[in-house]
Amino acid sequence: MKAQQLLLAAILTAALGSSIAASGEEKPVLQNANPAADRLPVEGEFPSLAGAAGWLNSPPLTPAGLRGKVVLVDFWTYSCINSLRNLPYVQAWAAKYKDAGLIVIGAHSPEFGFEKDPANVEMAVRDLKLTYPVAIDSNHGIWQAFGNEYWPADYLIDGKGRVRYHHYGEGDYAESERIIQQLLRENGATGLNANIGPISAPGIEAPPGDDEQSPETYVGSAHGGGFASPFPADPALNQWGSSGAWNIGAESALLTAAPGRLLFRFHSRDLHLVLGLAKDARPVHFRVTLDGSPPGSDHGVDSAPDGTGEVREPRLYQLVRQKGQIRDRTFEIEFLDPGVRAYVFTFG
Repeated sequence: MKAQQLLLAAILTAALGSSIAASGEEKPVLQNANPAADRLPVEGEFPSLAGAAGWLNSPPLTPAGLRGKVVLVDFWTYSCINSLRNLPYVQAWAAKYKDAGLIVIGAHSPEFGFEKDPANVEMAVRDLKLTYPVAIDSNHGIWQAFGNEYWPADYLIDGKGRVRYHHYGEGDYAESERIIQQLLRENGATGLNANIGPISAPGIEAPPGDDEQSPETYVGSAHGGGFASPFPADPALNQWGSSGAWNIGAESALLTAAPGRLLFRFHSRDLHLVLGLAKDARPVHFRVTLDGSPPGSDHGVDSAPDGTGEVREPRLYQLVRQKGQIRDRTFEIEFLDPGVRAYVFTFG
C-alpha cells in the first residue's frame, strides 16, 4: 500500500492485499535497481501510456514521441499522504531540469472510487498547482503496463526509451536527483546545476515527523484493523472506534444520521483522515478534540483552533499537527451533519 519506503510498502501490500491485478498484456519485467556509482542497469523498455483515460496539462504522450527525452513517471493518487509529500520534489525537478531535457509525467492511478472521477483529479491538479503533464489513469492501464504496486513510485527512462531506475515510496531524493542528472548528461545535457539540496514544503506536503508510531488504518471493512467495539472510553494506542449510525462498506463508512463520532488513540505529529460525501450531500460540519479539548495550536490545516471545520469535497483532510512534544493522544471527531464518508486514517 502507500509506503514511506520499499520494505514498508511490500509488507503493507502483502498484509492488505491491495495490489491491483496485472492485465493479460505482456509487460516489461522491471528488476530491482540498486545502482552503483555511475552504472545503471537497463530494467526494460518504456511501457505503454495508452491506458490513460485522459490527460491534463498536455495532449496524449507516447513512448515513441518522448524518444530523445529523459522521462520521469511518478505514480500518485491525490488522497495519499505519501504521494502528496513526494510531490514537492517531483515539481522541483520538473522545473529545474525542463530546459535540460527532462519530461515529468504524473500518472494518477486511484485508490478510492472518488479518485477515478476526472473532475476530482482536475480539481486536485489545479489545487496542487501541478503544471507538468498528468495522465488520468483511472482504469490502472498505465499502472499495469509498468507492473507497479506502490504509491508513490518513480520510474526514470533514458533518451533511448529504456527504464533505467525506479524508486518506491518516499525518501532517497538526493539519489533520485543524482540519477536524473546522470541520465541527462548521458543524453547530451551540459551546464547542469550540480547542486542537490533539500526542498522546503509547507502544510500537508511537509516531510513526516520523526516519531510516528501509528499505522495507516482503514475505516472500511475490506482492510479494517484496530477497531474497538463498543466505543472505547479509554482506548489503547492505535485503537479506534465509532458511534452513531454508520453504514460500513468495503472502502468507507457512511454516516446516515447525525451526529456521529470517530475516535483514534494515536502517536504521531500529524493525523489525517480521508473524507468524502454521499451523492448529493451538502457540506458536513465537524468538531475535533484532542484528549477531550479543542486542539488549539495543534490544529491541522483543515481544522480551526476551536476544532471546527467542514467537508466539502472528497480528499485528505489534515486535522492535527502537533507543535510540541509528541506523545499518545486521543483524537475524536464529531460530525454534525449526515452524509459524510470516512475512508482511512493516515499519520505523519
